[in-house]
Amino acid sequence: MNSPVETIIQASRLSKQFGAKTVLNGVELAIPKGAIVGLLGTNGSGKSTLIKCLLGLLRISSGSATIFGDAAWDLSAASKARLGYVPQDIRLYPWMKARQVIAYTAAFYPQWDHALTNQLLLDWHLSPDEAVRTSSPGQLQKLALILALGHRPELLVLDEPVASLDPMARRDFLKSLLEVTQDERHTVLFSTHITSDLERVASHVAFMQNGHIGFFGELDVLKDKVKRLRFSATESFPADLTVPGALRVEVEGPRALIVVQDFQPGMVDELRQKWHADVAVEDLNLEDIFLELHHN
Repeated sequence: MNSPVETIIQASRLSKQFGAKTVLNGVELAIPKGAIVGLLGTNGSGKSTLIKCLLGLLRISSGSATIFGDAAWDLSAASKARLGYVPQDIRLYPWMKARQVIAYTAAFYPQWDHALTNQLLLDWHLSPDEAVRTSSPGQLQKLALILALGHRPELLVLDEPVASLDPMARRDFLKSLLEVTQDERHTVLFSTHITSDLERVASHVAFMQNGHIGFFGELDVLKDKVKRLRFSATESFPADLTVPGALRVEVEGPRALIVVQDFQPGMVDELRQKWHADVAVEDLNLEDIFLELHHN
């Protein structure tokens, strides 16, 4: 009998207001150990606020948030030692060189992996003698990622971790991320606008919409469920054509396009017979799925 999977991050009815403005509204989220979760949402959907509430950097207005079972606002030193975080706005000591920032950070972690950080400096083409004040935004982002990965945290939380990186650097980072987390003992939560990157590494996705999680689940399951169906018939379809579970329906005479959110294999034969039409099933990439779900 398999033991239950440990929940690393838990949010229940989590809400956050800034004055009269509600940014998070009853967020429910349970991230299991070993998951690599991509957090997607439009600008202003509350992704960064949620991350800060989950980490105890912002006090929640109501509900609860825990990491490793600790209340987020009162994380123990032991729990803090088990997590790494890269914020969207990176601020490091400008008078230090990269190697000095790494050495300073490493002093707080007895289990710091110096071999890993040295290898990442090489892999990501960062000079240890580059001063923080003269580093580009991309170099600072790489350095912040090294600082977050250096103690091999059990939980890694990243807020737009590759926004300043070029495609080559993003690929290198994702490769390193997979290598560090491949043992399934490490859990990752990262927000991003780049769905193609997310598809390469994520096991789960969470969609932020209107201050709450509109969808959370395994990426492969989501891609199996959301499909685009193209119908071609000899006669025109009714203008008010409806299909159960449809996210979008477009009708143009004897052709129709329907996006469904709970695709079942038997659905094709059923619809083919009902409308005497040929039906083609198309897979959607994550960006298409996000747009379809977001606009409904």
